[in-house]
Amino acid sequence: MAKTLLSFGHGYSARALAAVLIPQGWRVIGTTRDETRAGAIRRTGAEAIRFDDAGAVADAMGEASHILMSAAPEADGDPVLRLYRDVIAAAAPRLAWAGYLSTTGVYGDHGGGWVDEDTPREPSTLRGQWRKEAEDAWAAIPGLPLHIFRLAGIYGPGRGPFEKVRQGTARRIVKEGQVFSRIHVDDIAQVLAASIARPNPGAAYNLCDDDPAPPQDVIAHAAGLLGLPIPPAIPFDRAELTPMAASFYAESKRVRNDRIKTDLGVRLIHPDYRSGLAALLAAGE
Repeated sequence: MAKTLLSFGHGYSARALAAVLIPQGWRVIGTTRDETRAGAIRRTGAEAIRFDDAGAVADAMGEASHILMSAAPEADGDPVLRLYRDVIAAAAPRLAWAGYLSTTGVYGDHGGGWVDEDTPREPSTLRGQWRKEAEDAWAAIPGLPLHIFRLAGIYGPGRGPFEKVRQGTARRIVKEGQVFSRIHVDDIAQVLAASIARPNPGAAYNLCDDDPAPPQDVIAHAAGLLGLPIPPAIPFDRAELTPMAASFYAESKRVRNDRIKTDLGVRLIHPDYRSGLAALLAAGE
């Protein structure tokens, strides 16, 4: 069978993977809810179909050798499974690989301590709970060669801090003891490609760099690279955050990434935020 990836919710990370696979001769089909995004998907060399076009999705599943799911779960469950569980279950035994993009939020709060893939999943936010439930729902499909990827905070082209620093809108919110792990989108793509090349159904992988760090340090470093003043520190309890923004500060942990290195042979392109930000700036971000 020709190598064909069907990407459900063909967003930021999936596009980065497609940019790796298409030059290797892969066919990539991405779903979208927004017709205006279909053209953007096609301009990258991928095909685009409507997520709610059941016939087109069923046809694509019939041709897919690999599937990637990156659509976020909702209050009523995973949107892909809600519409297409039966179609996916029927195709599962003949698929070579299936990947689900989850989040390190499934581990919950560890007070800045370390977690790895064997750490119990005890999410402390509603979004983390939805992700845990979605992981379990995908794992329950018989015969699906599922690989779960738990992503830390994603950054990359178009998602770096430089524009806000330039505009003077970046905020250095300081919460004592708070650390985040993060991952450059190029490293997400290379990990997914490495897993496709070395499938291990049932495996879970943490996707993060080597340097968990307080968010205010990242903003300060970005300002330094630009030669601009470092934004003043704002105590967390005076930051006036939206509920969504505040929820990101509800958990603090350092995430280990040993498994992607030992099992998949990955060498990170950007092992820390300093490398990643320098690359973005050099690329004109």
